[in-house]
Amino acid sequence: MIRAAFCFAILALAACGGPPPAGNATGAGNAAAATEPSIPPRRAYDAPVPKHLPAIVRMRIETEAGTIVVALDHVRAPVTTTNFVRYADDHRFDGTYFYRAARNRFAPEQGFIQGGIAHSIKLMLPPIALEPTTRTGLRHVDGTISMAHASPDTTMGDFVICVGLHPGLDAHPEKGELGYPAFGHVVEGMDVVRHILAAPTAGAAAGRPGEQILKPVRILRVTRTG
Repeated sequence: MIRAAFCFAILALAACGGPPPAGNATGAGNAAAATEPSIPPRRAYDAPVPKHLPAIVRMRIETEAGTIVVALDHVRAPVTTTNFVRYADDHRFDGTYFYRAARNRFAPEQGFIQGGIAHSIKLMLPPIALEPTTRTGLRHVDGTISMAHASPDTTMGDFVICVGLHPGLDAHPEKGELGYPAFGHVVEGMDVVRHILAAPTAGAAAGRPGEQILKPVRILRVTRTG
């Protein structure tokens, strides 16, 4: 019953990029924000595609609320992993936000957070092909990082991190559902993910809880750890 009730949020995953926040978010990580470079990083018009990535690519997602470290599976999800690293290497995630906290109505400690470029035209790179979970063998479990999309083969620069199990995000070809491309998992910082998921939200409609974070959590930078 809980799974069925949460499906409405899952199906809206890609379309909820939301407008860019009007100002800087405030909160737990203001001290970290002071370390942000004063000059915005330059971005290439056509960002280079990362070459020779290791089997597991570790990435640091530094936010105002703390740091999240993810391990991306380049072996099983090479297209999606390369895309994420490409955005990070070209600083396209720097200064963006976690702007959505989709909580389960019946178990609010579960859900997912969404962040990234929020459909910013100036930050977009060409969309990539979908790598469904039926092909990669990866699943949407607690700590999974996955990419958002509006429809298959439209993934760009918005991503989600799961809290709890979310089989509804997996591919279900028997139902004609291709799902979303899981491509790694959190190895450090799930406390930060849960903190963001619990952030106050707005935008409730049709009996659904609001999902737009009132004070979006700024992503300071996303970098490779090695």
